[in-house]
Amino acid sequence: MIACRPIELLAPAKNAECAIAAVDHGADAVYIGASRFGARASAGNSVEDIARVVEYAHLYRVRVYVTVNTILKDDELADTEHLIWELYRVGVDALIVQDMALLKLRLPPIPLHASTQMDNRTPEKVKFLHRLGFSQVVLARELSLAEIAAVHRSCDVPLEVFVHGALCVSYSGCCYVSQHCFGRSANRGECAQFCRLKFDLVDSDGQTIERGKHLLSLKDMNRTEDLECLLDAGVSSLKIEGRLKDVTYVKNVTAWYRQQLDALFKRRPEFRRASSGQVFLKFTPQVEKSFNRGFTHYFLNGRTPDIFSFHTPKSLGEEVGTVKEVRGKCIVVAGVKPFANGDGLCFLDERGNLQGFRVNRVEGNKLYPAEMPRLRPHTRLYRNFDKAFEDALSRPSAVRKIAVWWTLSEYSEGFVLELRDEDEVSLAVAFPYVKEPARLSQEANIKAQLDKLGNTPFQTAGVRLNCTADWFIPSSVLSGWRRELTERLVKVRKINYPRQVRLLPVPFIRAEEERNGHSALHDVPEELTYLSNVMNDKAESFYREHGAVRIAPAFERCEPAGAALMFCRHCLRYSLGWCKRYGGTDSPYREPFFLVLGDGRRFRLVFDCKECQMKVYADEK
Repeated sequence: MIACRPIELLAPAKNAECAIAAVDHGADAVYIGASRFGARASAGNSVEDIARVVEYAHLYRVRVYVTVNTILKDDELADTEHLIWELYRVGVDALIVQDMALLKLRLPPIPLHASTQMDNRTPEKVKFLHRLGFSQVVLARELSLAEIAAVHRSCDVPLEVFVHGALCVSYSGCCYVSQHCFGRSANRGECAQFCRLKFDLVDSDGQTIERGKHLLSLKDMNRTEDLECLLDAGVSSLKIEGRLKDVTYVKNVTAWYRQQLDALFKRRPEFRRASSGQVFLKFTPQVEKSFNRGFTHYFLNGRTPDIFSFHTPKSLGEEVGTVKEVRGKCIVVAGVKPFANGDGLCFLDERGNLQGFRVNRVEGNKLYPAEMPRLRPHTRLYRNFDKAFEDALSRPSAVRKIAVWWTLSEYSEGFVLELRDEDEVSLAVAFPYVKEPARLSQEANIKAQLDKLGNTPFQTAGVRLNCTADWFIPSSVLSGWRRELTERLVKVRKINYPRQVRLLPVPFIRAEEERNGHSALHDVPEELTYLSNVMNDKAESFYREHGAVRIAPAFERCEPAGAALMFCRHCLRYSLGWCKRYGGTDSPYREPFFLVLGDGRRFRLVFDCKECQMKVYADEK
């Protein structure tokens, strides 16, 4: 018999509305921020709202993860501990964390997931985290398929990877430029999106190489075509980015990946969904219609030239055609996509800047804008707001139903009705009732009455009658029995929810190793730099217990002189065609290169070819 590995589709939630929509549209788990201490400071939610999400999600065996993934100040630790206990009491399934100080607090037995902010990109790091008791590890977005597979081979902790959404240009947890420039720490949930700004690129002689381009802005990830190879590489959780996105984004993208995975599972029976219920959609998901800057597989298949979006950091949406001609107040479009009044279209002008306009009226392939833009024939048009699609998503757009089976039997004093669901949760209720032979066959009516599940979370997959005779049972009686059992099943499912607990921490695992004759090596280097993000005394104590001797404070506590502000796998030398490793030519410009902001601030680029990285430094001069 083939062992089925559960695969988790993990969806983002800005708020409770988004979380419930993610459940309805097929998520196996949702991640949401609490009121404080999440890596998206503007996406916080009260414990009461999270409790409401938990109650709804758990009915479908959908897990709820809460982000507590900022580095913490000493005076925040007590409040963090209190918050975590509150989250545990309302049933949250796991915390996504960054600060090692949490391992020194008095925490409930709630599972911990290692945030991508921990910079998880090597087998050694992931094994270390697993030994600490982390039950899931979120890998760095930059890893290739081969690197992911190597991590999986090194240890059996469940691996989580991003498959869709916005990309940070720096390795997560290793970006300090927002703190340096604006006093807003990305490691404390306040990123100022430096990477989406315009820059000039100049050389050491002051020559301008590129002017006014978004040189650090990346396209959005879309790994629709890579899902199967990711699962084969050992990934168990597929994550959609977007805790700042609105509910229509969550609906569309979650439903899209739910459809892709369900189709994959039909071909590959060794994989299965990690939650319960079938999703019924009232629209056709199309990811290109939701916010995107163009799509990329990123580094999954190695370094490729399609990852950046230098012209604009804004959403392009879907390509809908080209301008055929401009007639007065009308634009004639060559394309196959239909348009609607109220659509938002955009294009790149002759300088490469993004321009947009709203469609006031449509007549076939003739568009009448609210205000006429400056357009030339053959200009590509993109739709970043599809009025009809958004209208469909603004209404109830999906329902999720758990399959159930009914069995009606009899006993001496009446009847027994049993209800069993797809997770093998079942209950049976005996109903005393006088048995009267029916004049006509009752089978069709009994099945019809038990099938009327209406607004319940269930749908009937089968009805079995196990009676010695054709007894008459009024429809009203059957309806009452049906309601009682469905209401009870909802309660029983909540009671029987399989809650996980945190894995054993390091001291127990290390003791076991020593009993078996294995020596325990140092867990961390003796010297830790600011890259370890040690913000508080408990984090420092944790690292000392695991072998560190010299520990630098976090960048946010004391900015080191001359420190690198960003560590990027994205490389401008490669993007401009000057990387010899990938067949590029010699650069006509003298290095080092500098990124220059509009206010004159300069940032020096260092190309670390051994590590295949581009580092960004503040120009001290």
